[in-house]
Amino acid sequence: MPNFTVSPGVTTNELDQTFLTGQPVQAGAAIIGPTVKGPVEVPTLVTSYSQYTNLFGDTFISGGIKYSYLTSIAAYNYFNYGGSSLLVARVASGSYTSATTPITSSTRLTTASLSLNLTSAAITAYTASFNGVNVILSGSSFQDVYNNATSSGVIPSNPTNLYTNTTINSSASFSTPNMVLSASIAGIAGNLYFVTSGFSTTFYTGGTNATSFTLETISQGIIMNNSGTETLGALVNGSKDNVRVEITNLNTGSGTFNVLVRQGNDTTNNKNILESFNGVNLDPNSNRFISLVIGDQKLLYNSVNNQMELTGTYPNISRYVRVKSIVNTTPNYLDSNGNIFNPLFLNYLPLNQSGSFSTATGTVASNVGTTMYDLIDTTTQGLAASDYNNMVALFGNPEAYQFNVLFTPGLLNNKHTSVVSTIITNTQNRGDNLYVLDLIDYNGTVASTITQAQTRNTSYAASYWPWVRIIDPATGKQVWVPASTVIPGVYAFNDKVSAPWFAPAGMNRGGLSTVLQAQFKLTQANKDSLYSNNINPLATFPKKGVVVFGQKTLQKEQSALDRVNVRRLLIELKNYIRQVSETFVFEQNTQTTLQSFKGRVTPFLEKIQQKQGLYAFKIIIDESNNGPAIIDQNQLIGQIYIQPTRTAEFISLDFILLPTGAEFPG
Repeated sequence: MPNFTVSPGVTTNELDQTFLTGQPVQAGAAIIGPTVKGPVEVPTLVTSYSQYTNLFGDTFISGGIKYSYLTSIAAYNYFNYGGSSLLVARVASGSYTSATTPITSSTRLTTASLSLNLTSAAITAYTASFNGVNVILSGSSFQDVYNNATSSGVIPSNPTNLYTNTTINSSASFSTPNMVLSASIAGIAGNLYFVTSGFSTTFYTGGTNATSFTLETISQGIIMNNSGTETLGALVNGSKDNVRVEITNLNTGSGTFNVLVRQGNDTTNNKNILESFNGVNLDPNSNRFISLVIGDQKLLYNSVNNQMELTGTYPNISRYVRVKSIVNTTPNYLDSNGNIFNPLFLNYLPLNQSGSFSTATGTVASNVGTTMYDLIDTTTQGLAASDYNNMVALFGNPEAYQFNVLFTPGLLNNKHTSVVSTIITNTQNRGDNLYVLDLIDYNGTVASTITQAQTRNTSYAASYWPWVRIIDPATGKQVWVPASTVIPGVYAFNDKVSAPWFAPAGMNRGGLSTVLQAQFKLTQANKDSLYSNNINPLATFPKKGVVVFGQKTLQKEQSALDRVNVRRLLIELKNYIRQVSETFVFEQNTQTTLQSFKGRVTPFLEKIQQKQGLYAFKIIIDESNNGPAIIDQNQLIGQIYIQPTRTAEFISLDFILLPTGAEFPG
């Protein structure tokens, strides 16, 4: 009898009778691991490798050396071989936050100024900074400076040409004994101006900005910070991995403006506009309200409740930024006569300006290079196994996210045993995906790999060995990576050209064209030892290269479910039929409902049978298993018998020599 829960719902059960004595999945694959950028602990669906690199990056620098995370290499292989959707969960060590940029409002600014005491001894030189250009003010004495300064702020040349004819401030006023210089522009930018006399430098003070609204990056980590000096229209800290923002076309008559999201390393004369949101405003009653058009929501993982919690009102339309806050909105900016409803609204609008981002926290570990690729140990890619815990726990909930195969390249069974155990337990409890795990580090042997495989017994996991050497698509370097980094491509190709119930192995669907070489050229004895212990060999063949030559799960007992293709067939069937069943919960428990259920499931099974997934099937959902006693308990029972298609893995061919003139058998 089925084991029902207290609340209404659907349960699915497997009755495996193949032991030998002696709705379709929404996201094709999921991956947990570190990335260069992107939201931390916020699973995000991507549908192409270019989208992946835009959101999560490709390379990073640690210790002056460029690296790629295994997550990125696995994503490349998945999409390169035809994968269609990948759920990416970024993990990191330490605190990671978003970068922000306050957008200055139109009129609420103060101007920085500087007072100079001219009653001391004679001063022979001043150096003032104006927009980064040093201006030398020289004279025989302070009296010369006093007498020749003008109210316009222009320091005229004297007969000996010791003064520079350069405007360094918008006004200059004198009241003995001080000379007061005001910054030529309003706002905090004026606080960067300074005057140097001898070895003493004094900065302007008092410049302040008023904020119209604040944007923050969806991606987290200091890689998103790019505030600082701008030279020739380029941010010194701008990069391909961060962004900058520009406000253009402010129209005070309508209260509208444009928001451009630009790549961080572009220039004023050569802009790389990633996104543009035109004609937005600060009016919450408008369909062009900036929060509505760009989005203001933020997802955060709650470890106590093991769920994502959403703040904000409007879904994020931008892939790069969200509206963090608005100081003052402008409701009903124009009245019924087309006039500005409140004159104060003009003060709330943003200036035309470009903005950089700052204040983000979170950086790549300094020692990451010693824990990458073939150097992975207890610490992997700069992370501890515990850094994966939150996303592992979240992915244990089938109601939160759907996928049919899970990868965690960088986690190893022998180095990160506890977290791998949790993933396997979660996968078994979910019952709707297969976990591809790596058993051992780069220094493993056939014997030690087998030892690790013997610690696992489940049809919901599969493993491949040995490690392989590839060309990192982002850095161009040749690196050693565990098998789970390239297996996503095999599964993607298999599903693209065939179906999940075909074996992702062999010459037709198991080729690894991106692999340069396997760590070991396995002998037949090696392959026999590995396969008999449920490890799928990556074999090397002349002219064929490295090929996946096995499709066993880690289930020790011999049954149909000790094969990957059968396990994935069951995953496909259960996911679809569960989704169909959910539409019948709370329907009348009548023959009409039973026939309707059978009528929806039968065509699906027939389709799989036609595509070589099943030999035969039978659905029993009638009065024989839904008698009065079952109906009175508000239950509906269905039984689906299937005979899964087996693969031809052991082929024996006899070549029989006959004497001349003998007849061939019929």
